[in-house]
Amino acid sequence: MSYLNFDKTLLINLDKSLTKEMIRTNRAGAYNSTTLIDCNTRKYHGQLVVPLPEIDNTNHVLLSSLSETVIQHGAEFNLGINKYEGNNFSPNGHKYIRQFDCEVISRTIYRVGGVILSKERLLVSFEPRALIKYTLLEAHSPTLLRFKPFLAFRSVNNLTKQNDLADTSYKEIQNGICTCLYEGYPSLCMQFSKKNTYTHQPYWYKNIEYFKEQERGYEYKEDLLVPGYFEIPIKKGESIIFSAGVSEISPKKLKSLWEAELARREPRSDMYSCLKNSAQQFYKREGNSTCLLAGYPWFGARARDQFVALPGCTLSIGRLDYFDRIIETSVLELKKFMAGDMDGIKLEGISDPDVLLWFLWTIQQYAKSTSIKDAVLRFEELATDIISFIRKQKHPNLFLHNNGLLYVNGTDRPATWMNAIEGGKPITPRTGYVVEINALWYNALKFTAVLVREKGNEHAADLLDYQAEMAREAFVSTFWNGTYLYDYVDGYYNDQEVRPNMILAVALEFSPLDKQQQKSVVDITTKELLTPKGLRTLSPKSGFYRPSYVGGQLERDRNYHNGPVWPCTFGAFASAYLRVYKQSGKSFLERMLLGLEAEMIELCVGTLPELFDGNPPYKGHGGMSFAMSVAETLRVLNLLKNYENE
Repeated sequence: MSYLNFDKTLLINLDKSLTKEMIRTNRAGAYNSTTLIDCNTRKYHGQLVVPLPEIDNTNHVLLSSLSETVIQHGAEFNLGINKYEGNNFSPNGHKYIRQFDCEVISRTIYRVGGVILSKERLLVSFEPRALIKYTLLEAHSPTLLRFKPFLAFRSVNNLTKQNDLADTSYKEIQNGICTCLYEGYPSLCMQFSKKNTYTHQPYWYKNIEYFKEQERGYEYKEDLLVPGYFEIPIKKGESIIFSAGVSEISPKKLKSLWEAELARREPRSDMYSCLKNSAQQFYKREGNSTCLLAGYPWFGARARDQFVALPGCTLSIGRLDYFDRIIETSVLELKKFMAGDMDGIKLEGISDPDVLLWFLWTIQQYAKSTSIKDAVLRFEELATDIISFIRKQKHPNLFLHNNGLLYVNGTDRPATWMNAIEGGKPITPRTGYVVEINALWYNALKFTAVLVREKGNEHAADLLDYQAEMAREAFVSTFWNGTYLYDYVDGYYNDQEVRPNMILAVALEFSPLDKQQQKSVVDITTKELLTPKGLRTLSPKSGFYRPSYVGGQLERDRNYHNGPVWPCTFGAFASAYLRVYKQSGKSFLERMLLGLEAEMIELCVGTLPELFDGNPPYKGHGGMSFAMSVAETLRVLNLLKNYENE
């Protein structure tokens, strides 16, 4: 039995199977995603979803789904499924599913009478091409397969309706066809490894519903075009491979391409291997540039997310090669930003106040993973440039005050990761001295001093240590209230809400707090914020506590950082907990990880989502696969492993 295996009982129960999704990417921005039973429930779902920079900066659904029909003795058994108005599903192909697993690649087993059919899927690495392999495992009489492609040709942010602009013409190619519904799009080439018969019969399937969009308060009905259908006879033991891509391919190459791609895949047999696999799904190579996407299905490359997630998504899984590629791209853009040149910068939010500080934290993790000498050789000069950039007040929203602390303006626009807005203004207007930004600043000063001293410049290192001590004293006098840390301080206003941001002041390698203060912060965080999925964004004791991430966009934005659990906070909590409780904290953290391991078979199998509700049963929401969630959990696994070895 595989780690990610689902049986007939669950799969035919739509209340359960429709809540479980899967996603695979090609490390170049393309992906395929749907539910375990191939019924799309989001506008973001599709068998082939690709970035089209020539059109815009979003992904585009070309092939929404491929509906299969098994034909024997003239009787048709349709394996597809779509949702229509009135909670009607048609056809009901899920009732033929006997098993789904995705230990290596996703595989569905269908049984129709005496026919047993296997369906396997994968994406070609670094190429916008989806492959689906059908194998007839059992049949007692001649069998014919019919395939209907449902075409969308639209941005993931939009839905399409029947229209007269769609070009339903096609061009015959070897073992298939090419078609392009709208001007500006590439052609979609659909081919099989075996000769087939194509019947051109354009037809619009109207009012297909995506209930996940309905839940989120968005338009949720779509019309999809089926241009026609393919028919192929198949024999017992025979395999047929379907290819959907933006370029034609020789059908003779499909078998070898499939085998080569399959050989690249690693089994997902436990939590670590699932998350390792998921982490690599966020890599995106585009020409000479490489970035780490913030998540799927709707996120791009965001600076803060990238630097928080990079150590976990690369160093913790032994992918130093991708760390190097992503850092090289990032360094070029950071240098441009500090030079005042924003032209061509693709990393979203690079000017956010904490980004440079998170970058230095990332380099600190690199030093721990490799050696301080390597870090000095590669990054000492850039680290000192960043500190100088901040000192000289060159950052547009990061102001060094005489007390040694950093001040940010978060009144007019979000200044931190709690960045939801309403009417153009921050819902959580964290402004002034922000606790995690100043904890990161102290850590950055101390770490840069280590780099500079290692290089042999004692005088410069002493100056950095002196400034760090100023910041430490001001940090304690400003934020410490005798029990925990204020979330932010602006003039005479001290924000007393208990939030997870303060845990960084304990978790970072260089903490501005003494041991008793560290323990007090960890204890109140454990008592009021900790859940089996990570830390709540706000204590339930607060009058502003809103734990459920549900409703329309505005309601969800108001709740976003005011109660729901963000699993990415678990990394900092685990580091802080081990610092305070040492060996006795290890078993506690291992038990806490069981709550996250349970998610391997929930919202999106084999990965972790963006956030959870703050109250039981802690239902998952947001981006189905989120880089910071995956990365910080991997970092905890690595942290516990190293702690045991030490």
